[in-house]
Amino acid sequence: MKALSMTPTRLVLAMAVAGLLGGAGATFLAGSRAQAAIGFGAPVAITAAASAPAGFVAPDFSQITARYGGAVVNISVSGMRKISNSDEDGPGAGSGGIPGMDPSDPFFEFFRRFHGRRGGHPGPSEMPIQGQGSGFIISPDGLIMTNAHVVRDAQDVTVKLTDRREFQAKVLGADPRTDVAVLKIAAKSLPVVPLGKTSDLKVGEWVLAIGSPFGFENSVSAGVVSAKGRSLPDESFVPFIQTDVAVNPGNSGGPLLNSRGEVVGINSQIYSRTGGYQGLSFAIPIDLATKIKDQIVATGKATHARLGVVIQEVNQTLADSFKLDKPEGALVASVERGSPADKAGLRPGDVIIKANGQAIVSSGDLPAIIGSSAPGDQAKLELVRQGARETVTATLADADQKVAKAASSDNSAGKGKLGLALRALQPRERSEAGLESGMVVEDASGPAAAAGVRLGDVLVSVNGMPVKSVEQVQAVLAKSDKSVALLIQRDGRRIFVPVRIG
Repeated sequence: MKALSMTPTRLVLAMAVAGLLGGAGATFLAGSRAQAAIGFGAPVAITAAASAPAGFVAPDFSQITARYGGAVVNISVSGMRKISNSDEDGPGAGSGGIPGMDPSDPFFEFFRRFHGRRGGHPGPSEMPIQGQGSGFIISPDGLIMTNAHVVRDAQDVTVKLTDRREFQAKVLGADPRTDVAVLKIAAKSLPVVPLGKTSDLKVGEWVLAIGSPFGFENSVSAGVVSAKGRSLPDESFVPFIQTDVAVNPGNSGGPLLNSRGEVVGINSQIYSRTGGYQGLSFAIPIDLATKIKDQIVATGKATHARLGVVIQEVNQTLADSFKLDKPEGALVASVERGSPADKAGLRPGDVIIKANGQAIVSSGDLPAIIGSSAPGDQAKLELVRQGARETVTATLADADQKVAKAASSDNSAGKGKLGLALRALQPRERSEAGLESGMVVEDASGPAAAAGVRLGDVLVSVNGMPVKSVEQVQAVLAKSDKSVALLIQRDGRRIFVPVRIG
């Protein structure tokens, strides 16, 4: 099970240093002899009756477990992973750090010393890895779905059934973007679990998870759907199902089932400060996972579409600046040169409110819709530009194609309401910044400074209007009463900064 910290930075379990990220059991090998067994307190069971109305009865999942539990498998993996003292895979990497391990972890120093004894040179080396996860059988002839991170770097994959039979599995394909993988074992007449539809799933509906948390095979836990369509850091292609089902490392790849015994998701991640369950679990919608599975079975890999924009969330201040009815949509901060978005005419400052007829409420809704499309598909985008609604159509590209450096666009404003002192970019500065226009911030105070604008920033636009002079900035300010959105370029990157002026 992947563990995400309460900040956007991922928390990699101490156990995962010697095992696979997320799909690990309770004991891991970090070399030929060293072992580290890490224990976690058992999660507190929460009963629905404690706060439920009188007469309320939680569903009985025993029949579902008895009928479909045999289709849930335990997956053990082993292999070799390249490591380097200069790796930058996570906190603690470099300078003798442990890739993917938080230096504050109590086991950090132990593993750092262990690694130091093994090498002492900065070049890459290899270390053995072992881990465990879960999966579920979807065809009688041995087709199994699980998480991509469960089988990452695995050279040997063993599938264990509930009747204790074991099979060597072949990884047909894995898609890191959605964290879906498909395995195949040589067996017949296997029990299977039916697939449902995530689109039919309702918030508040009862669900259960079956898997192998910490290596405890075929463990069952239950809860409710907390939310749908959640966007997580670095997982923009997946609109996750959030639940309060107790899942832990080893549950990765196991099924999330509804009260009818249908798989509605694949358990994938948790939010945690400790690495263990804390009430926030996330599953990949089975509708999306099935599309990926079909591609992998047919071609051995999955493809995703790309629009070519950098987007950000719309808050109330930005909504006021762009004259939106409510703070919804995906605000385009930059457009990649030559991308489908560029060819379709999208511009920084556009707010995309619908994609192929689906409303974009949170900015994360857009990548999920685009990512589930195929390269070459048409994307019909409804947007708000300068207060007016427009519709554009983009022909999507392949997400695996090399991404060109995005074009930049920034805004600047004059001293007064904003608290900025500005000057126009010199020709050499425009060339170095890759801009056709913009103004350099020579001093920042007042509302602009409070919003985070600072000396040396380049103001490219105000409320989506490119600016070349202080007079242009003042003209836009004169038409704004509550707030303005400044497009700032800093160190080659750009972002809209909302500034309240009312």
